Amino acid sequence: MLRLAWARSSSKNSRVDPARLLSIVLLGGDNKSHSPEQSRDISGLTPPPASDKSPSLLSPRTSQYCFRYPWGQEAFDKARSEDKPIFLSVGYSTCHWCHVMERESFEDEEIGKTLSDNFVCIKVDREERPDVDKVYMTFVQATSGGGGWPMSVWLTPDLRPFIGGTYFPPKDSGRRPGLKTVLTRIMEQWQDNREALESSGERVIEALKKGTSIAANPGETPPPAHDVANRCFVQLAHSYEEEYGGFRDAPKFPSPVNLMFLMSFWSVNRSSTEGSEALQMTLHTLRMMALGGIHDHVSQGFHRYSTDSSWHVPHFEKMLYDQAQLAVAYISAFQVSGEQVFADVARDILLYVSRDLSDKSGGFYSAEDADSLPAAGGSEKREGAFCVWMGSEVRELLPVVVEGATGGATEADIFMHHYGVKEQGNVDMEQDPHGELQGQNVLIVRYSVELTAARFGLSVIKVSELLASARAKMAEVRKSRPAPHLDTKMLASWNGLMLSGFARVGAVLDDKALLERAVQAAGFLKEHLWDAERQIMLRSCYRGDEMEVEQGVSPIAGFLDDYAYVICGLLDLYEATLQPEWLRWGEELQDRQDLLFWDAEGGGYYCSDPTDPTVLLRLKQDQDGAEPSANSVSALNLLRLSHYTGRKDWSQRSQQLLAAFSDRLTRVPIALPEMVRGLMANHYTLKQIVICGQRDAPDTSSLLATVNSLFLPHKVLMLADGETEGYLYQRLPILSSLTCQGGSATAYVCEDFTCALPVTDPQELRRLLLE
Repeated sequence: MLRLAWARSSSKNSRVDPARLLSIVLLGGDNKSHSPEQSRDISGLTPPPASDKSPSLLSPRTSQYCFRYPWGQEAFDKARSEDKPIFLSVGYSTCHWCHVMERESFEDEEIGKTLSDNFVCIKVDREERPDVDKVYMTFVQATSGGGGWPMSVWLTPDLRPFIGGTYFPPKDSGRRPGLKTVLTRIMEQWQDNREALESSGERVIEALKKGTSIAANPGETPPPAHDVANRCFVQLAHSYEEEYGGFRDAPKFPSPVNLMFLMSFWSVNRSSTEGSEALQMTLHTLRMMALGGIHDHVSQGFHRYSTDSSWHVPHFEKMLYDQAQLAVAYISAFQVSGEQVFADVARDILLYVSRDLSDKSGGFYSAEDADSLPAAGGSEKREGAFCVWMGSEVRELLPVVVEGATGGATEADIFMHHYGVKEQGNVDMEQDPHGELQGQNVLIVRYSVELTAARFGLSVIKVSELLASARAKMAEVRKSRPAPHLDTKMLASWNGLMLSGFARVGAVLDDKALLERAVQAAGFLKEHLWDAERQIMLRSCYRGDEMEVEQGVSPIAGFLDDYAYVICGLLDLYEATLQPEWLRWGEELQDRQDLLFWDAEGGGYYCSDPTDPTVLLRLKQDQDGAEPSANSVSALNLLRLSHYTGRKDWSQRSQQLLAAFSDRLTRVPIALPEMVRGLMANHYTLKQIVICGQRDAPDTSSLLATVNSLFLPHKVLMLADGETEGYLYQRLPILSSLTCQGGSATAYVCEDFTCALPVTDPQELRRLLLE
């Protein structure tokens, strides 16, 4: 929960004291003797349980989280012409507390009138406008020490923020003012102390411009990859939780970027103790997550995070970007370990996405909400209602006595034992502060199938079949329950991540259906989110009333992550299908990304269009979080593309990007594990694996299957099919000198196109790749 108490700016060059401003706004006077500690503090707000968590009722042509005005010129002009401050609320469709604040405050007649009469009100979907969200979240975090959504910020008509927070209750609570009080104080001070408000906002922004600058010094090179990677490993190992895996006690997030780094670290340190430890950390975390309640054992996919250390009770929201990255992490673990369970989980994730988050156009929806109406009825939505089970429900659904089972056990007895279901419920009070899960069970695998089989005197095959049948029956029951809200917004960036998921899993498992779904997703992106006339990506589109894809009234131009994630997805799709059209489009998009976002002076990419005057800070994201930084993804995209196109400038640009983040990589590489992977790829150089042969020929397929069976983070894969007029041959003329040996499909493993002796045997290729 964000505090509204202000702190000094972190900039050494501009000492700003917004604490005094806060005392002006909230206490109603310019008492200069107030210190930050003495100014009224509304930290520690604990939101009450919500009685209605429904999303806004909006036109399907727009985001499902919007307000009186969208972010745009109409609202800005109104604020200037009427000389009113702007109230900006930032959230997202499946944000629980965003909808609580909407119900409590924005739908309150008195508060609504106050807002309408005295402010120009703008609401922004942070998933649609990450540029706006990042700017004002940076402001709020810098001035209060925390952040979150809903984010509430007050701006001058020229968009300078002067006060901000997160959730506000409608009324005062003790010494903590509610939204009504805050609005009244701001209105008073806008009239009486406007100059102080405006000058403070200006100073904070100027300080943030200096404090958030990321740039390479002249002549600077990237830091040593070996040292940075080792430091990143040590920092992750220090935060690792040994019993259940993951990187903190609670709440626990999946953090796929950490897991992908650890597997890459292992790949170049296989014989070392540190490499073995990195692999153990990864595989144990992925196993425990798959067993836990964060994994939906009935309807597949993963929930957002776990509220406890054992991955048991999740926040039940399901996000597309989690499914995408976890599918890649699990299939990579399968490549590393050969354990079938990891491949099964990866396939399980894609089954969920294909069924529940897929549009007929080929696009992917953004999220499913955590809250829904209880199956038993009622008007109040509850967290997890769609997913949880009472013991009596399970017994009623699975009453059959299992032949041969010890003690005449029923299907319910076996299922409840295996998944930790209790008659009184299995959720601790600590994980259920609002009592929404009382008497309910979140399924979590408590025993292996072998142990469950031994407990009931049955064969492993029999128990496996019984559990699968029970899950299928429960999935049918779920279909009759009120479904959680589905955010049918389709974002280019997240669709790019999901494209990688389907392409990577489809290639490793040689699953034609998954690869066809990946191609369909790429086609969707090109048809609906690529403006060929203006040569730009679009940020988003929506499912309309007639189930057709629609754009908003004013389509939003894509941001850096839209380009970076889609380019990565296209490169993965090329390696999975070896269809050069996707490589060609990836090259085209990289050129556009460079033109729109590259910082020619300091290196690296800006998150959004640096020429947009309405975005006050030109930011470069320097953290790999729930999603990887687009700069991190770009570091590896540029390197891969340089090998596919022969363009050395892209390899140099990757180095310049890494140099710009040199300080962050050196000091806290744990903040940028995906960028550390890019740094490692630059250091170890990418292997070029060239398969000469016809794409669908059996001998070509055997060589490709060998490559796809291995976790090779530092490689590019390409097909030389003899069509010398084709895209790759035009970019890489050297391919013409690589030919099939003895009429058989042939593999060449090269570095800078200096190649080892060609091989035609898959086992020889495997040996060569593992050297």
